[in-house]
Amino acid sequence: MIFIKNVEGINLKRFLSIALAGLMVVSLTACTRPGSSSSDTGKKKFKIGVMTGTVAQGEEEYRAAEKVVKEYGKDMIVFKTYPDNFMKEQETTIANMMQLAEDPDMKAIVMVQAVPGASAAFEKVREKRPDILLIAGVPGEDPDMIGKKADMVMQGDELAMGYTIPAQAKKMGAKVFVHYSFPRHMSYPLLSQRRDLMKVECEKLGMKFVDATAPDPLGDAGVPGAQQFVLEDVPRKIKEFGKDTNFFSTNCAMQEPLIKATLDNGGIFAQQCCPSPFHGYPGALGIEIPADKAGDVDYVIQQSKAKIAAKGGTGNFATWPVPMNMMFVEAGVKYAKQYCEGTIKSKNDKEALKKICSEIAKGKEMKFEIYKGKDKDGKDVEFNNFYMILSDFIVY
Repeated sequence: MIFIKNVEGINLKRFLSIALAGLMVVSLTACTRPGSSSSDTGKKKFKIGVMTGTVAQGEEEYRAAEKVVKEYGKDMIVFKTYPDNFMKEQETTIANMMQLAEDPDMKAIVMVQAVPGASAAFEKVREKRPDILLIAGVPGEDPDMIGKKADMVMQGDELAMGYTIPAQAKKMGAKVFVHYSFPRHMSYPLLSQRRDLMKVECEKLGMKFVDATAPDPLGDAGVPGAQQFVLEDVPRKIKEFGKDTNFFSTNCAMQEPLIKATLDNGGIFAQQCCPSPFHGYPGALGIEIPADKAGDVDYVIQQSKAKIAAKGGTGNFATWPVPMNMMFVEAGVKYAKQYCEGTIKSKNDKEALKKICSEIAKGKEMKFEIYKGKDKDGKDVEFNNFYMILSDFIVY
């Protein structure tokens, strides 16, 4: 309660009017967060954490994270990366994620790619903040593990790609299918199963399947050593098997040199490991993307077609029209935002996620399947929060 004396020389009514106006201003200021307008008054304040690799290990995800920061602002989006050598530095991944969870305003975390260490990081977050929505994209761990730690998981349909990539390579005239990988990636269940499916499918289609072991980019020679190997080995393979050879690698860092070497030597390239017009093609083809065209899918597709045609590779290169990993970052953040605002009520709403993905893909059709596999005891199980997503091809 405020007591006011009738002081000589002061109009009491006027004083009370000014005092009440001042109290109203203070009240409004207290309800409105810094930088917000009066129309935001009363809205719940929340933050969304985004974690990706660095430019060296996952440029697409990194750029997508930059895009959502620019779109929604740093007050809402908190962006962190996991270390390049994530296999040996899982504790750093966990620590970085826990820094996000320690903020009481943090209501959701989106991680793409969900590399090894993601499940442990999510588990730590759950212990401290069970309220936080956890979304994973492109998991590098067993589905039974990551599926139990994340609220939702998004993955390109790796198993279906075991059929679709060989079929696309065959359509483009391939007689030989070279599969580059290394033991660490072959320890990932989905990648290993896809490789086995590719081998069987190639045999059915009358194509020779070649298992080719490449250096691990996380090994002693690093990314430069793995990339140099690809640049040198593709010409050897084409000399051995001929130009009707399709090349595929399981590793992101290898896509650029693989596209370049395949184009320079007249080979076939049906799809990258993570299909997207942005993945490997701009760098391999020397395409510089002006600032006003950043994120412009149609621009990159047209530029890629022209560059490939100039080198006589028309019809020998393909990808998906949708940048899948970038979509996972954007879709994860949009889902999280709508969840935090109360528009989406559940931490796992398949139809809401499909709608968001379709909007990002500008209406292009995508297939959503629930992952069906084995649990740790070998029993058949469906993971109703683990979505396998598939798109059709575009050919350059």
